[in-house]
Amino acid sequence: MYPDLQKELDTFVRRTPKSADAHKKNLKRIPLGVASNYRAYDPHPIFVKEGSGSHFRDLDGNDYLDHNLCFGALMAGHCHPAVMSAVEKRLSTGTMFGMPHDMEWELAEEICQRFPVEMVRFGNSGTEVTMHAVRMARAFTGRDKIVKFEGTYHGLHDNALVSVKPHAPDFGDINAPTSVPGGLGVPKSTLENVLISTFNDLKTVELRFKENPGQIAAIILEPILMNVGLCMPEPGFLEGLRDIATKNDALLIFDEVKTGAKLGWGGASEYFGVNPDIICLAKSIGGGLPLAAFGTHRSVMDLISQHKVFHGGTYNTNPVSMAAGLATFRSVLTRENYVHVEKLEKKLTDGYRQIVAKSGLQGYIISAGANGALMLYPSEIRNYRDWLTVDIDLWRHYWFGMVNRGVMAQPYWWDEQWTISVQHTERDIDQHIAAFADIAPSLAKAQQERSAVVAAH
Repeated sequence: MYPDLQKELDTFVRRTPKSADAHKKNLKRIPLGVASNYRAYDPHPIFVKEGSGSHFRDLDGNDYLDHNLCFGALMAGHCHPAVMSAVEKRLSTGTMFGMPHDMEWELAEEICQRFPVEMVRFGNSGTEVTMHAVRMARAFTGRDKIVKFEGTYHGLHDNALVSVKPHAPDFGDINAPTSVPGGLGVPKSTLENVLISTFNDLKTVELRFKENPGQIAAIILEPILMNVGLCMPEPGFLEGLRDIATKNDALLIFDEVKTGAKLGWGGASEYFGVNPDIICLAKSIGGGLPLAAFGTHRSVMDLISQHKVFHGGTYNTNPVSMAAGLATFRSVLTRENYVHVEKLEKKLTDGYRQIVAKSGLQGYIISAGANGALMLYPSEIRNYRDWLTVDIDLWRHYWFGMVNRGVMAQPYWWDEQWTISVQHTERDIDQHIAAFADIAPSLAKAQQERSAVVAAH
């Protein structure tokens, strides 16, 4: 461990004693002491007390500039006035009915105006809608197999929990990756039906179709691979996937749980100029409440209309969440706000790049829409296996160093990225850049010392 990392960890522990106590208490009743595995990390997670705008405060009263934003689900920022106003009005008229209401049509119309889909069904989480999208594709094609990409995350259903974070030697040849379960409880039959390819490598996709003629229902992917920091599709990759799917009568599914709101007004389809057959939306479309949707062609959705595919959910189109969603689409995810966020993103990335160059830190900055990340690599990564070479201790040095300076630069875990909300300001970005400028020299020093030790051996 780097000496300066230990100093940052010691400082973190001194600053967050109430979080440490709360975590210790949670451990008695809640596995890992948290409600989702992704929220657990050593020495203990930060326990939050309240948030507003672009900041939150922990139990110890420490204030943080927030670029975690609930793993990218809060492009609206905390307690956005338009969202809060819409939610407050609904709280006094009924929180759920399990019956249709006018907001269903209104929000479906908003989604169909932005994305290349004709019909929409709603859910509550990214896991739900990617699960339903895969089922719809299988029903429409009459096929069982799907292709997903190594290192991608599409939620917590069995079909998604394959080759999420596999390791050697289990993951096999990069030119024909092995399907690896993401943990115990994933059936062997699932592995047989989830075929793995390599991101940014069309040959590995073509191989799967050649090996399984007439058996593959769909290709599912995040248009930007965002379970490895941030990995952009190379020119022609998404277009190539569109062609392969069309040629083989398979459906192309864009998991836009992260990109659908945060990439731009029309999501990845508008950003890259490639239209999928099914789009999955969640996270930031709810403005801070649980809301998700999947949309596709009428011909696919007719399977639900004809009672051939069942889709249900007690909490689907919960009026409070739908009110928040409508407010988010109409008052938060506006073209004007995307211009604002893009301006802040440029300011932040320019600041990072200048500091990286000045400090001698080996790494690069990458961003798209409201998303960005410091990538601690000598050159841009193309896929999951490139990402595996990350220096975890150096990343932890960065994360704890930033947190100790009042900036949560991204969620904890080195596979995440920052989010800029519509409520962030230029002053916030100045604070973020200043914190990074303070920590960058020690990061560069640690990196150089590690390189010297490696070279000596």
